[in-house]
Amino acid sequence: MTTDRVAGDGTERVAGVEVTPVAGHIGAEITGVDLAGPLEDAVVALIRRAVLRWRVVFFRGQRLDHAGHVALARRFGEPVVLGRRGSASPAGFPEVETTADRLELGGRFGMEHAEWLDRRRHTLLRGWHCDHGARIDPPAATILRAETVPPYGGDTTWANLAAAYAGLSAPVRAFVDGLRAEHRLGVGYQPRPGDDAYVRHLLDHQVASVHPLVRVHPETGERVLFVNGYYLGRITGVSRPESAALLEMLLEQAVRPEYTVRFRWAPGSVAFWDNRATVHLAPSDHAHVGAPRIMHRVMLAGEVPMGVDGRPSEAVVGTEPGRW
Repeated sequence: MTTDRVAGDGTERVAGVEVTPVAGHIGAEITGVDLAGPLEDAVVALIRRAVLRWRVVFFRGQRLDHAGHVALARRFGEPVVLGRRGSASPAGFPEVETTADRLELGGRFGMEHAEWLDRRRHTLLRGWHCDHGARIDPPAATILRAETVPPYGGDTTWANLAAAYAGLSAPVRAFVDGLRAEHRLGVGYQPRPGDDAYVRHLLDHQVASVHPLVRVHPETGERVLFVNGYYLGRITGVSRPESAALLEMLLEQAVRPEYTVRFRWAPGSVAFWDNRATVHLAPSDHAHVGAPRIMHRVMLAGEVPMGVDGRPSEAVVGTEPGRW
């Protein structure tokens, strides 16, 4: 089967399936494919190339159910089976996690969803994250599909961490290449004054790893600025004031507008992203709309990150490779 690349505009086609970039450094839309049907190997290879090249790809008007969602994920890797899922997640499909408004912490720990969201994103940068970044082996990729979305609002934004690294000046790249940082569950959460049941929960269920600040992508060999706002606590081996200043600078670099893409969801939309080379920001602009937002995700098992010096990440507490 032949591949037709259109010179100059970044598009790529295989047997009627087309990849079209939507932003300068990240994001492409893929058309001409039914993800619920059987996918030819050449189409799977095209999608895989697009995810690696554009970091996140988007499909519209898909008719996936839970079984089809899992089957699609299996064409690209091994789906993660979560030990704990939210109450809205479907029975019989342990690979599928359902997230819905006011579901994650609504009514739990004495806190409604809006308050939890506000405390999680108490600064501009803290909401940005990769999925399960505190694990020793964060997922390689996530496939998220929309079931119900509000009439407006609810967009998701992604940032390209490889482009962010490349955009640093050469002396700064050389400096951060040798650094490592601790990623810990909930470090970006702003506690309530006094007693906080959610903080007690986090302390009882600690997950933490020390990752290289720059990881080498296991498939492309690129260097990736491995930072995020929600899990990243401090850079090891430097003082806390130095760490705080460096992390703020690097997080701001990671989410510069030119390295981002924003996606408007509709029922049947699917986003497939490389969790090793991106961070994303879930929306917080639709709570007042009064319409539900129901999404389903399947994550693919990932590798232990490797630094520029060839050293892998190290588990601190509550995590080991392959065990969820």
